[in-house]
Amino acid sequence: MEWKGRRGSKNIEDRRGMGGKTLVGGGIGSIVVLLIVMFLGGDQGDILNNLTTSPTNTEYVETAEDKELADFVSVVLADTEEVWTEIFKQEGMEYREPILVLYTGSVQSACGMAGAAVGPFYCPGDEKLYIDLSFYDELQSQFNAPGDFAMAYVIAHEVGHHVQKLLGISEEMAKIRSRVSEEEYNKYSVRLELQADYLAGVWAHHAQGMGVLEEGDLDEALNAASAVGDDTIQKRARGYVVPESFTHGTSEQRKRWFYRGFKAGNLENGDTFSAKEL
Repeated sequence: MEWKGRRGSKNIEDRRGMGGKTLVGGGIGSIVVLLIVMFLGGDQGDILNNLTTSPTNTEYVETAEDKELADFVSVVLADTEEVWTEIFKQEGMEYREPILVLYTGSVQSACGMAGAAVGPFYCPGDEKLYIDLSFYDELQSQFNAPGDFAMAYVIAHEVGHHVQKLLGISEEMAKIRSRVSEEEYNKYSVRLELQADYLAGVWAHHAQGMGVLEEGDLDEALNAASAVGDDTIQKRARGYVVPESFTHGTSEQRKRWFYRGFKAGNLENGDTFSAKEL
């Protein structure tokens, strides 16, 4: 992705090195469970609130690599602001820009305390995206999804959840959650997440129109979408899959809805809730 020397977003809140609390008593098994349930913007809910935390005073020193990655995500966020402001304007609406919070270790949000193990997430309560930049290394080493546009896809997906908040979809999901079983809600959650993938694809469509995509960028995003499918994560974690516990969709579904958004470039074709087949 062509990004160096381009405008960054003013909506960056840097909390790196501010201390706070870290999650304890989890281990790699709990990390995998958290990723399955909440990866890429899932609802933190009771999971975050029930995790044990302990204070930490780890000092943070920004490396050259950290600075470059922080600059990168700022440019990606600025691009999403430009794209969604224009799309909302065309629809007769006003786009309210979210804040992206950079943190290290753990962070307090309106959705509760979260550690880096949960991955990047969006909190509708404060309309902020949260990301520990160390996730970029995890994306490459643990999820086998290298490339800067893989990271751009992650950010665009979280921004997609913000778009859903502005469109009133998140509010409707909250109502649904209060009246259905967990297994039934999981089906709605899959549709919510696939729609966020579609919206990430919409952004990528317009990013291509801006001339900032490079050869291989689309493949990086599709590979990342596939890498974080529920079936792929569960198979790696436990050796088998439990479809009724899916909350984000399969690898194939995530790739397909992202690509559908990339080809369409609009809001109209992204109604995953009415789709007969996902």
